[in-house]
Parts: sequence; C-alpha cells; structure tokens
Amino acid sequence: MTGFFYMLAGVAIVLLLNWARSRYASFSAQNPTDYSADAEQFDVRKHLNGPIVCEGVIYGPLGRVTSRFVGEFDCEWTDDSGVMREVFRYDDGSIQNREWQLAIGADGRIKATASDVVGIGTGVQKGGSVQLKYRFQLPESAGGHVLDTVDWMYLAPNGSIVNRSQFRKFGFKVAELVATMRPVEQHFKEAA
Repeated sequence: MTGFFYMLAGVAIVLLLNWARSRYASFSAQNPTDYSADAEQFDVRKHLNGPIVCEGVIYGPLGRVTSRFVGEFDCEWTDDSGVMREVFRYDDGSIQNREWQLAIGADGRIKATASDVVGIGTGVQKGGSVQLKYRFQLPESAGGHVLDTVDWMYLAPNGSIVNRSQFRKFGFKVAELVATMRPVEQHFKEAA
C-alpha cells in the first residue's frame, strides 16, 4: 500500500510541475502587460499598413517543419477600422487567401473577423507586442477542424514584425507558426 501512495504522490507532483511550467514558463504564460514597458510601441494601424511581405514555416505536433510559405499582405486603414488581405503561397503549390476585418477600440483592444475564423477574434496591443486569440477553422481538405489559436506579434527594432502562433485542439498543441513580416519597400531595399 505504501508503494501505491508513493506512486500517486509522484504522479501528483509531475502533474503539478507540468501545470506550473505551462502557467508560468511557456508560450501560453505570456501576458500583454509583460511588454508594456517596451520603448517602441506596436500600433497595428502603423506597423500593419500598406503592402507587406511575409515568410514563415509551420511546425507539426512533433516539432518538425511541415510547411513553408511566403505571403503578400495589403493592409488599409480608415481611422480605427482596417482590412488586411492576405495571399499565402505554400511549398506544396497551394494558395490560400484570407481577408481580415479589424477594429481597434479606444483602449487598444482589437476585434478581428475573417471567413475562416469562428466568431470574433480578440486581441490587445501593448508595448512592442500584439496578442490575438481566435478560433480558426481548417479547410475541409485538411479535416475541417476548429483550432484554438494564439498569435503573438513582436516589433523588431527595424520595424519588422516577428510572428509566433500556436494552434491547439482540446488543449493540445497541434501546430506552430513562426514568420516575419515587413513592409515591401524595406524587403526590396534589404534584398538589393
């Protein structure tokens, strides 16, 4: 009986440590206020405006790259309302289009909708970062699953944006995206 008690205690300790790690020391543990003291302030109306080029990779549940992509975005703002049109070209030859409708509240909070987003995405810009949470529906060709998504965008000193997103199903991470975004003029200036 004592051995069983120690086994249960060990399982409880492992579960507690796992919970503590995910709560305090992981991607999910980030909070927008963690970045409020950043010198550069991320304003989506300024930094996600006009033509933007994007490059990135998608990791599968085992941590290996499953897809590579390039994207062309065009963002237009009228006061606090914006439209961001995205065209993604993947390494398998497929093309994906998305159009986001964005609204910024007086408190910096973001509301976002798109045809493959279930409901309304919500986010906040704070310091040099933007966090956006939404439920994303995969195309039928990929199973049609609805994934809980958390996007973090971080402003780099040169105005580029580094994006990291995690996609979860039933609380388990099934994919992760890492990408960079920058204005088209900056991309072509650096490439020359």
